[in-house]
Amino acid sequence: MKRILVWFFILSFSAVAARAQDDATQQQINKLNGQVQDLLDAQAVQAKRTTALEREISELRDKSSQPGAMDTANADDLKKLADQVQEIDKKRQEDRELILKEIGKLGKVGGGSTASRKSPPSVSTTPAENPTPAGGAQKGFYYEIKSGNTLSAIAKEYCDQGHKVTVKQILDANPGLDSKSLIVGQKIFIPAPAQ
Repeated sequence: MKRILVWFFILSFSAVAARAQDDATQQQINKLNGQVQDLLDAQAVQAKRTTALEREISELRDKSSQPGAMDTANADDLKKLADQVQEIDKKRQEDRELILKEIGKLGKVGGGSTASRKSPPSVSTTPAENPTPAGGAQKGFYYEIKSGNTLSAIAKEYCDQGHKVTVKQILDANPGLDSKSLIVGQKIFIPAPAQ
């Protein structure tokens, strides 16, 4: 009977040990299931991120393929543009100098008419009177239009000689005078300032 009892004891101990081993195995299985679930959740999050990035890349490709999408300038583009502007400005200066030379040549060929435009008009300071529509006489000077004269140049020359007069005053003293079409040899009245 001792033998049976020993076998029974071994069997019960084995059953308890097996049950303890089953519990430990079940805990390990549960732990592994939790870790697998965590990995599956992390994979789902990564899949969502990957999908979002793919969509963003697709949108960027669509935007970059549209006309005008690449209308941005970098530092090299700006430097090239600045160089081109400087080159254009240099050519403009050269053209200006060439035009001035050509105008000078034309002035020499045309008998010095350019020089007469640049020189101030010679003004008469001999007092004269101009009858006004109101019946009174206005004091001032008569001036004969020469080639290249303008009313502003004539007024400036009289002002330089101490007789302050404006273009408006000249036009008012000469009814019907057109400042844009002065006739060479035409005499106009330059009013003297009121004293």
